Amino acid sequence: NLSTLQQVAMLQARTTERLATGKRVNSAVDDPSAYFAAQNHRNRASDLAARKDQMGEAIQTVKAALQGIDGIVRLIEKAKGLAASARSANATDRASLATQFDELRTQIDQMAGDGSYKGTNFLQSDNLTVDFNEDGSSSLTISGFDASTTGLAIAAAANAWVADTDIDGAVVDMDAALGTLRANAKTLASNNGVVTTRQDFTLNIINTLTAGA
Repeated sequence: NLSTLQQVAMLQARTTERLATGKRVNSAVDDPSAYFAAQNHRNRASDLAARKDQMGEAIQTVKAALQGIDGIVRLIEKAKGLAASARSANATDRASLATQFDELRTQIDQMAGDGSYKGTNFLQSDNLTVDFNEDGSSSLTISGFDASTTGLAIAAAANAWVADTDIDGAVVDMDAALGTLRANAKTLASNNGVVTTRQDFTLNIINTLTAGA
């Protein structure tokens, strides 16, 4: 009878522990094979959770760059407006507009320099490798580009825009720069989509591993 009571007490304690923890196996004594299999699941889930956080940071880095590109595009469009106004202006006004154009170039350079997130700036040719699995064998490298006026080949206002050809040259430079910005924005957005998809996939895998454990 004593042995039976002790057995019942042990089973009650085990059942209570399982109800409290939600786990069928709570120690290696219960079932060594199942316990260590579950531990492996939890370890992998923890490693993937760290990767998922890194993916989230990469997404924010790309978003910062895309916001910077949008701002630079708006500045270039303003600069093109100055060039359009200069065509019908006299020499004095052209010189003033050329000065304003050069000031906008400075703002473009500053905006390109301010597009960083946690030390990575895709607008200054930085690259970022995003690992998707535990050992880094699955990854994606996101490449940046030079979004400064030097990298975009937007030269300073030539000859204070005295001649129409000086203005025409500036417009050609800006049109080419807009093309470069839009092409790189598409590439960054595409990479962002890949990372977002992998982040969702990783979250599902983590949930599966946690449930399995």
